[in-house]
Amino acid sequence: MSDSSISESESASLLSKKVSRRDMLKTAGIGGVGVLIGAAGIGGVMSLSTAAAPEENKRGDTVPFYGAHQAGIVTAMQDNLYFASLEITTTDKRELIKLFKDWTVAASNLMKGKPVGDLSSNGFLPPKDTGEAEGLSPANLTITFGVGPSLFVKNGQDRFGLRSKQPKELKDLPKFSFDALDETWCGGDICIQACADDPQVAFHAVRNLVRIARGKLIIHWAQTGFQRTKNAGNVKETPRNLFGFKDGTVNPDSKEDLKQVWVQPGDGPNWLVGGSYMAVRRIQMYIEVWDRTTLKDQEETFGRKRMSGAPLGKEQEFDEPDLEEKDENGKFVIPETAHMRLARGDGTQQLLRRSYSYAGGMDSKTGSIDAGLLFIAFQRTPSKQFIPMQQRLAGLDKLNEYIIHRGSALFACLPGVKKGGYIGETLFN
Repeated sequence: MSDSSISESESASLLSKKVSRRDMLKTAGIGGVGVLIGAAGIGGVMSLSTAAAPEENKRGDTVPFYGAHQAGIVTAMQDNLYFASLEITTTDKRELIKLFKDWTVAASNLMKGKPVGDLSSNGFLPPKDTGEAEGLSPANLTITFGVGPSLFVKNGQDRFGLRSKQPKELKDLPKFSFDALDETWCGGDICIQACADDPQVAFHAVRNLVRIARGKLIIHWAQTGFQRTKNAGNVKETPRNLFGFKDGTVNPDSKEDLKQVWVQPGDGPNWLVGGSYMAVRRIQMYIEVWDRTTLKDQEETFGRKRMSGAPLGKEQEFDEPDLEEKDENGKFVIPETAHMRLARGDGTQQLLRRSYSYAGGMDSKTGSIDAGLLFIAFQRTPSKQFIPMQQRLAGLDKLNEYIIHRGSALFACLPGVKKGGYIGETLFN
């Protein structure tokens, strides 16, 4: 249950270009006048009553769309997430290819802070862009596309003549012990992950991409997510989950480690080289129960100190844990059921975690708060990384007393695309 990070040098380079919205307002000389702020999840709004954001700020808040890999995987985590799992309704492969081509143009524009199309001069036609991001900066928006196993074969049918291209690794995740999966939150033919430092920018991206797909796709499930904002704390500090513990301490960040994120030549079909597998788990947290648990039990559940994030028995967050250390009673300092110990295993299975907290109001069945984590992890080989790790956690993890897995999906995130090409081109050609 950890989040993602990139190397400090990459992060510093990206953040040095960042101009906060607060600084933008000061520069514009308008202070707090004409600003409306809403903070209720994805509905939160920050709009200017007059001029759009200066062009120089937009350039500082932009992540490139084109490249060898898709953005939104090793990109520094943004503040907000809008994730959508989609079902294909068309049966025409040509329509599907055209959709991916249209999405390529639209996503490139959206990540530059531009609308998806020119405003129609005919007032009797709907505008091509829905308009709620007008005047906002790109807010480091990234859009990441993935395809699920059901894109290839569904109910035994080869839907688009792609059966032979389905990677062996791309199949529904197994049901693990203690799973209580709800099909409402499982699977999908295609996914869109939109991350941005502004919730309205992320929502606008998914809304317009889905609108472009009208008649070809429908939303199967969707989830908003958040982490602490860059204005609220030190961006170099590991963010915390809703249990109050640091989330994302262990993440691959070196060039060598990132080989465990990207699909390599020889791993499977060549069309996925440069892509990555995305495991998604919607995890509900029983926060009321957790809030009545002693600090000692909480720390032993995670295997880390709450305040510093250090492994038990150590002082600093990034200290190497000693899994053999025992106390005066002969018990392991880091309990055998600790989440950190089980997730670590022998240390060879690495995931790039890019998870976001969510809050969905009240759970109508229990009357408790519906809140938790949309766990997202990228990897090269799910059968050797996420699956064995999750099998260990499902068997012994003490954290299972406080969480339940409600949703599950696996997607193959497509390789990046060069200018002049389109996302998914290697799959469809």
